Amino acid sequence: MFALLSNLVIETIRYLGYPGIFILMTLESVNIPIPSEVIMPFSGFLALQGNLNFWLVALMGTLGNMAGAFLSYFLAEWILEIRGKYKFLRIILSERHLQKTDEWFRKYGSYSIFFGRIVPMIRTFISLPAGIGKMNIAKFTYLTFFGSFLWAAFLTYIGFFLGNNWTIIQDYFKQMDYVIAIVIAAAFLYWLIVRRKKQRIMHKDQEK
Repeated sequence: MFALLSNLVIETIRYLGYPGIFILMTLESVNIPIPSEVIMPFSGFLALQGNLNFWLVALMGTLGNMAGAFLSYFLAEWILEIRGKYKFLRIILSERHLQKTDEWFRKYGSYSIFFGRIVPMIRTFISLPAGIGKMNIAKFTYLTFFGSFLWAAFLTYIGFFLGNNWTIIQDYFKQMDYVIAIVIAAAFLYWLIVRRKKQRIMHKDQEK
């Protein structure tokens, strides 16, 4: 599957150039599993060959990420608006969870959005809680821009620096994805255990 997606990415960029980078990075940023670890390094390799401009590649990647981030942000806002119509959404997005999300973004929103844009896996989903937490759109915009630009420029430089060997970076990022997935799963499991313990304590208190 990864090889198929990689070939699709490469052929799209070869055929469309800058618009292809923009489209692919937009799709990647709305949680579609198209690896930016292929999009940007390959584009950086093309910049090395003189087929594309390094800074335009980084800019197109950044703008694509921003477009996808806005789509995710407003999708989350829309889900919040229709929440009252569907019971399963009210369960998933309870008042307590919404309050905690709002408090989180008031305290740590700037850090989570900026650093979230440069962490594999997390970067594609970070816009959703920002929309649910109704983060200030101006702050969301500039933090997303700078975080996305750092990520896009970094990956473009890797492709530019490695040249024909740009594909070796894929293995490193795949390993990083596994580590991050394990950390996220462990954190979720810990949260679930703590939550159940609290529910049991509350239930016992009510029985008394």
